[in-house]
Amino acid sequence: MLETHECGARCCAAPAESPTGIQRTAYADFRRPRSVKAGLMSALIAIAPLVVVFLLLVLWRWPAARTMPVGFGLTVLLAAVYWQVPCLRMVAAGLRGLVIAGELLYIVWGALSLLFVLKHSGAVAAIRNGFRRISPDRRIQAIIVAWAFGAFMEGAAGFGTPAAVAGPLLVILGFPPMAAVVSALVIQSTPVSFGAVGTPILIGVRRGLEDQSIVDSFVAAPGGPQSFTELLLLIGARVAVVHAVIGTLIPLAMVCLLTRFFGAKRSWREGLAVWPFALFAGLAFTVPYVLLGVLLGPAFPSLVGGLIALAVTVTVTRSGWLQPRQVWDFPPSPDWPGEWRSDFPPSQNDPPGRPMSLAMAWLPYLLVAGLLVATRVPPAMAGFFQRTTIRWLDVFGTGVDIATTPLKLPGTVFLMVVLVCPILHRMHWAGFLAAQVEALAAVRRAAVAIVFAVPMVQVFIYSDHNTACLPGMPQALALAVADLVGRAWPAFSAVIGAVGAFVAGSNTISNMTFSLFQFQVARQIGLEPMFVVALQAVGGAAGNMICIHNVVAAAATVGLFGREGLVIRKTLIPTVYYLAAAGAIGSVVLLVF
Repeated sequence: MLETHECGARCCAAPAESPTGIQRTAYADFRRPRSVKAGLMSALIAIAPLVVVFLLLVLWRWPAARTMPVGFGLTVLLAAVYWQVPCLRMVAAGLRGLVIAGELLYIVWGALSLLFVLKHSGAVAAIRNGFRRISPDRRIQAIIVAWAFGAFMEGAAGFGTPAAVAGPLLVILGFPPMAAVVSALVIQSTPVSFGAVGTPILIGVRRGLEDQSIVDSFVAAPGGPQSFTELLLLIGARVAVVHAVIGTLIPLAMVCLLTRFFGAKRSWREGLAVWPFALFAGLAFTVPYVLLGVLLGPAFPSLVGGLIALAVTVTVTRSGWLQPRQVWDFPPSPDWPGEWRSDFPPSQNDPPGRPMSLAMAWLPYLLVAGLLVATRVPPAMAGFFQRTTIRWLDVFGTGVDIATTPLKLPGTVFLMVVLVCPILHRMHWAGFLAAQVEALAAVRRAAVAIVFAVPMVQVFIYSDHNTACLPGMPQALALAVADLVGRAWPAFSAVIGAVGAFVAGSNTISNMTFSLFQFQVARQIGLEPMFVVALQAVGGAAGNMICIHNVVAAAATVGLFGREGLVIRKTLIPTVYYLAAAGAIGSVVLLVF
């Protein structure tokens, strides 16, 4: 148990726990810096590791495998020297990070294993040919696979699963690996706040706000929500509306990135040329998304909305409606720059396989989608998988908890389907074993970056209980911004959510970390707190497009190692659009109306 320092601030005490056992931070308990200048100094020191990582990755183009050990070392140094975080707490946070890193690598291994098995079985060729019959236009293919199918996968599973599935699928269709990863990451925005059957709201926001007196008094006030459950539903409805306004343009933004950075002409105009279909595809998802979010709550907007969008966009494409006059394609593969290409050996791209029907080729991915839903939605099934949780509570007496539910991870679903593929596709076992060797070799290349990136994040987050009586690193950033901007807070609240997701790699963790802070700031400056918390959730979703370990994991599934900074350079563009739009909407709604 951490000691209480002579300052008497509760920040030095052991972390409080909610009835669910999840640690939460009451921001009012922190000793605020004695001046805005002191708070700004803490914020600048807190952001230093993130700035260093960004500069090394994006500007100096270091590979993540070199950058993340530097970021980890700097974060530990600052936590130990400036924040005076006890050594055992940092060790416990690092161990928690290693467990989460293992979960990410498990998902990547499962996704790669499935991809390589399908290549050896001949399913890859069948899927490629089937999509060419639907539409040969790469812009249309990207919208169907990344936007519609990816949104459905996000609603079903979360955990970065859409990028792990959509990226390899686009490579199967003939996309340059760099273009496939960028497309898969751009859609990690609008569907994310309701990913994994609503987890970022139902778990993240709930555990951030529950059992707090300021929230309870708001719920009990006349004209306020009638219960905490209704409060969550109202926040979720606001999240859905804001996302829908911004996210309807994401398919168009995605194809414009493709034509500008990966087209022979490097043209924005070629992306804009497909605006009728892109706008229709955006609405095909966001209209049911809003209706479901407002009427049924956070569990179904992405899951059901993505399924509806997938059915509608494929039907419209087959009918020939809203299709561009000219078919757009990437340059011939021999002309691709080296940075676009996979590091997987060329012999792995098209190994021999037996011809098969399109339905049989798609069956493994349909099984993945079905099993992901089955492990989360039906109460009996979801409860069974949840009961497999392995826990280590209060590690070394530091208040840090470690838990993992291996059977519920998407990696388990991937591997279950992989094991039945040899039977479904009548594969030779030699090809199956070769696929596993290839998958493990690829995972090893991604391991170094992830093994350092995630523990760095956990030390950053768990710096909130220290003997320097300071707010933790993420809280120091948020407090400094709040002190500087005052009533202009709605323009910046989504940015705080994005920073949380960029660091933690999770909208859920970002919401758990900052929801109460957002609620308190809103109450203090006289704004509606539910809308401010909604902007937090929207920003947390947008931050997933540039989150480092999401980028590393997505790049690994297509063999794009050491070029994570190049990916972030491109996904940063839609991230800035998303946060600027959210800030504008928040400012208009909260400060004008």
